[in-house]
This record gives sequence, structure tokens and C-alpha cells, in this order.
Amino acid sequence: MRGIAPDYWQDFQADAAHGPTYTDRYPARMPDGSVLVLPLRDLGKTAVAGLIANQASFAVVDALATWMAEAARRFGPEIVVGLPTLGHVFGAAVARRLGHANWAALGTTRKLWYDEALSVPLSSITAPGAGRRMWLDPRLLPRLRGRRVLLVDDVISTGASARAGLALLRAAGIAPVAVCVAMIQGDRWKPDWLDTMPVVGAFATPLFDRTAEGWRARPETRQG
Repeated sequence: MRGIAPDYWQDFQADAAHGPTYTDRYPARMPDGSVLVLPLRDLGKTAVAGLIANQASFAVVDALATWMAEAARRFGPEIVVGLPTLGHVFGAAVARRLGHANWAALGTTRKLWYDEALSVPLSSITAPGAGRRMWLDPRLLPRLRGRRVLLVDDVISTGASARAGLALLRAAGIAPVAVCVAMIQGDRWKPDWLDTMPVVGAFATPLFDRTAEGWRARPETRQG
């Protein structure tokens, strides 16, 4: 994302003008009616709205975490598991709002006592390189087994990170009750087997098509 101004993700606006086309930013509607202006990431023929959680203000992170917890509460989660790395921005915050005493973080760095069987390959739209793996600390297993687990991430886009997290937990005999994210980014994750797993978020954004006038939103791709 070249040329991204430092004021993105810092505050909410009372309102903002909506399309039908956009140039370099998109005003995403929040649950309380406010707007968070997001940069558009050019993917060629299409674009997506971007959110970099560890560059957001505390006020924005706090509000998103509150809406995430509200969206996930109906699943009765007993513990939150955060996906690396930006899911860690929200993991503890969502767990606190759900009244939990702690949370669990999946990681991308192997510690000496980790088990190869508790790891899976990892890629995402923003970090597609091969060779990375996601790990579950075996010392966390007693905290997770037999409990209703909520998998938390910052964004779901293609679904690659969420699928990896679900696969890792299921390899450990743990079946999460839902996936909860700050932003549901389009619908590219829908065709895969995530259809069988509830996915909720604080807010949702559509995919965008390139036109002569600018980026045109595809409303039917806005999930949530």
C-alpha cells in the first residue's frame, strides 16, 4: 500500500459521501452509524479496503473490539484464540470484553518445546510468501480442550489465515464455535468450506472493480 497517509485508522467520522465510484479511499459504515475511512488497495482489476490494525489508534481498536465481542457473544465463547499476527491486536481486547480471564495466541515462531504436529503452513493476502508456519504452544492445550473456542483475527479476505488456524486447532482436537474478525473484506472466502463455520465481524466492506470513473463497489460482495 504505497502512499498511505498516516491519518488512516485514527478516528471515526460522523458521515462521509458514498459512491457509486471511489478513487483511493472508502468510507466504511460502522455499527453505530459512524464511518471509518479506509485506503483502497489496488490488486489490478479489483481493489479491497485496507485495515492495518497495529497502526490504528487505541480509540479505533477499542471500538472495533467492542463490536467484535458483541457480534461473537451469541456463540457462548469461553476462550479466545488470536491468529498471528494482527489478530493479536484484538485477541486480548475481545477476551476482556467477553469477561474472560485470559486468552491464547497462536504464533509464527517456533519455541524449543513446540511440536511439529501442532503447526500448519501459513499465508495471507498481505504476506503470501512460502515457508511460514503457524504454531500452537502445546502448553496451551489444557486451557483450550473441552472449551468453546472463538478464533479471532483482524480481517478475513481470502480465508487463508482462518483456514490455517482452524486446521491447526482441529489437529489438536479443538473445534472452534466461530471466527470473529474486525473487518469482513468481500466474499472471496465464502466458496470454501468456511461456509460451514460461522463468521462474524465488527463491519464489512465490498470488493471493488476498476472502471474508467474509478473503483466501483460490488454491493453483493459485502458480507455481514
